[in-house]
Amino acid sequence: MAETIKAYGDIKLFAGSGCPELAQKIAEYINIPISPWDVVKFPNENLMVRLQGSVRGQDVYIITSHARPVHRNIMEMLIAVDCIKRDSAGRVTVVMPYLGYSQSDKKDQPRVPIAARLLADMIEVAGADRWITIDLHAGQIQGFYKIPGDSLTAMHILVDYFQQKNLDAVVVTPDLGFAKRGRNYAVALDLPLAFVEKRRTGNEMGREALSLIGSVEGKDVIIVDDLVDTAGSIEQAVKLVKAKGAQDVYVSFTHSVLSDPAAERLRSLPITEIVTTNTIPIPPEKMLPNITVLSVAELLGEVILRSHEGRSVGELFNE
Repeated sequence: MAETIKAYGDIKLFAGSGCPELAQKIAEYINIPISPWDVVKFPNENLMVRLQGSVRGQDVYIITSHARPVHRNIMEMLIAVDCIKRDSAGRVTVVMPYLGYSQSDKKDQPRVPIAARLLADMIEVAGADRWITIDLHAGQIQGFYKIPGDSLTAMHILVDYFQQKNLDAVVVTPDLGFAKRGRNYAVALDLPLAFVEKRRTGNEMGREALSLIGSVEGKDVIIVDDLVDTAGSIEQAVKLVKAKGAQDVYVSFTHSVLSDPAAERLRSLPITEIVTTNTIPIPPEKMLPNITVLSVAELLGEVILRSHEGRSVGELFNE
């Protein structure tokens, strides 16, 4: 067998402030330590990143989620990319388990920005060579980047967990916008699918769940989504499926944004279990007793290894 030719030096991992625990788990999975750096915050709130060792010629991965405080974590990441690029790294990859501004992917009303495209431009201008993320809110965001990247999904991790439960259930999406990915969940779990239909009411910005397309009577329900922010859509969906005769209700999503009043809403709902991942750290006060957190560390660690070695990422998902 021909010897693998390495295009870059060794892997270097750096942990941003957005998800340090997840970064540590990734490092443990691939058996490579987190490299040290100093993040200095000046009295005027400006940031500076200073490496404690050289990365010249190395294959560098910066691991950070755009969790709260969102803008500080984004700026820290961008400054870190610039710092590492100026130290002559061979390649710089930003690993963003949760990508900020992913809900601002199009002009859906007059006189608004497309912030996801702006963020993509900033990442490229800072000097990143590649990007990795999980469960983009909108697939077209991939097209905002001129540099290559890997858009992954945690669906397989969540599906594997629910397969072990062997539920007689219906997969439900909280709106029609998630219908296609909801169908993927239903196919993977070999379960029927239903949709919550929403319509805007008058000129109000809020939306109301009006009807359920499909039947859940006498069945358990798994409500699936990519993220939960304020939990308004989940609240509507849970109340609707219960009114339609659902038994136990499970809620499954990748990103725990959990903006207020999400925790209070979820706590008050008749949900048997909330299943999510650790793409975003959940603060202790929002860690509800019925939340199960699955780790994406092995997924991201494997993708980092395959990226470094020039092997297919699609093979992980039989693609």
